[in-house]
Amino acid sequence: MMKVFSCIIVDDDEMDRLVVQSYAKRFLNLNVIGVFESAEKALLFLNQNEVDIAFLDIEMPGESGIELRKKALSIPVCVFISSHAESAAETFEIQTLDFIVKPFKFARFEQTIQRIEEFMNIKTKADLYEQTIGGDAIYVKSGTEKVKIRLHEILYFEALKNYTVIVTESERHYVLKGLSEFLSDDLFRSFIRIHRSFAVQKQHIEKIISNEIHLINDKTIPIGRSYKKNLSNLL
Repeated sequence: MMKVFSCIIVDDDEMDRLVVQSYAKRFLNLNVIGVFESAEKALLFLNQNEVDIAFLDIEMPGESGIELRKKALSIPVCVFISSHAESAAETFEIQTLDFIVKPFKFARFEQTIQRIEEFMNIKTKADLYEQTIGGDAIYVKSGTEKVKIRLHEILYFEALKNYTVIVTESERHYVLKGLSEFLSDDLFRSFIRIHRSFAVQKQHIEKIISNEIHLINDKTIPIGRSYKKNLSNLL
């Protein structure tokens, strides 16, 4: 049975509210249960209702969308839709899944919904993680089974909100553990963080070109501007 997610839309611009609402209605698994022109009205609604997804503008009269999110961190998914692209970095510090820059087309909104679906799927069946005593492998729990992953098989880690995706050449495993937690463990000292969302294993780096790293399986990973210094010993 298809899981339906409840949504709210908060934006002080009527046309923008209508656009987001019309896009959301194209997805059978989205149920828009509230549309509001201010954070204050949205908060009154949230005091009485549970919501899965919040689509929020940033600049609004009264409280901003960022202030609203800080008061509503219990909402699993938050997506900011704003013309203020410079605010994107700040929003990701308050558990934001995606940031859409206005104006935008349906294709961009569709990408966000795909990301939401992936995240919600991960949230309901996140693998458990265990470190082996030997230190050369980890186990992730998938259903009732434990899958062994040798450390040298891991190409890179990808951060997805409170989860980490462990990527090998053939599989992706989703673990309820933050990327920073992984990297603070000496077991993963062979990994280098190259982006807010990615850490790669040094031995799998084939080449570094401009703002990208190329791995052995032709996978390309972006290099974040603030993480370039981490690569100085490899260049």
